[in-house]
Amino acid sequence: MGKPKVFITREIPEHLLKPYRQDLEISSWNEALVPVPRERLLQEVEKSDGLLTMLSDAVDRPLVTHAKQLKIVANLAVGYDNIDIAACTEKGIHVTNTPDVLTDTTADLAMALVLTTARRVVEAAEFIKKGEWKEWGPFLLAGTDVHHKTIGIVGMGRIGTAVAKRAKGFEMNILYHNRSRNVQAETELGAKYVSFETLLQEADFVIDLLPLTEETRQIFNEKAFRMMKNEAIFVNVGRGKSVDEKALYQAVKTGEIAGCGLDVFAEEPIGKDHPLLELPQVVCLPHIGSASTETRSAMVKLALENLHAVLVRGQKPLTPVNELGH
Repeated sequence: MGKPKVFITREIPEHLLKPYRQDLEISSWNEALVPVPRERLLQEVEKSDGLLTMLSDAVDRPLVTHAKQLKIVANLAVGYDNIDIAACTEKGIHVTNTPDVLTDTTADLAMALVLTTARRVVEAAEFIKKGEWKEWGPFLLAGTDVHHKTIGIVGMGRIGTAVAKRAKGFEMNILYHNRSRNVQAETELGAKYVSFETLLQEADFVIDLLPLTEETRQIFNEKAFRMMKNEAIFVNVGRGKSVDEKALYQAVKTGEIAGCGLDVFAEEPIGKDHPLLELPQVVCLPHIGSASTETRSAMVKLALENLHAVLVRGQKPLTPVNELGH
């Protein structure tokens, strides 16, 4: 028998792959920023024992059905709404993700968006680049303070807790809403559990860290934005489809809320003509929540370790999403 075959759907730096080539036959799509074509992925899944996929790759039932010897799909993300978990489980295919290793990096970016939107950092940088800074004025590009304000975290998992720790450093009042109580955050950080509606009404900064489910799809809609303070800022580093972007656009444009910072969108990538980009109170980033060199390298290594555990060592994966008989 030859080595187990693994296909990676993006270009990955060779130094990360090299330690695993002794035990795995690794091939990959040779583009870092261009998704693997569906036809190519269908071809590869027929002969692969393992896939290392991105959140933008649709591992749906037709693709899973096409697989002949696939044993594991290692998703390079915490989320896995791009994968048909039921189809994989039915076929005995492990699905894994990369939790924990990106928690702090993503929380850093969430706070960066809070600060950037509150203090109008992007607007101010563009102001200088356009040569518009002619004189100093007492309220020139005046934003709003972050310290001592109320932050409302919707989705108080690992990343939400890490955001709360950072908010504590700014002496913020911490509210949260979650499917279940986070006693640790309440005890250690003074976070207060409230209803979704109360959080929207009281928070100066509303942070969306929700996973995508049928219950969370477009939970941030016209009604939700109407409940928020006019001076509130909305930040999303969770899932784009949890937001009704048309309602968000109207809320910012009409002054229903003061602004927003977004790292995720309903459909990605967005083009330069996306309506939200025309609003100066909006900061948009290209889904870079976990994009530090250290964290992305750790995510790749964890995905490869999951592949190695299942395909080479015959063990359970380190970070399973689904449970299979073993």
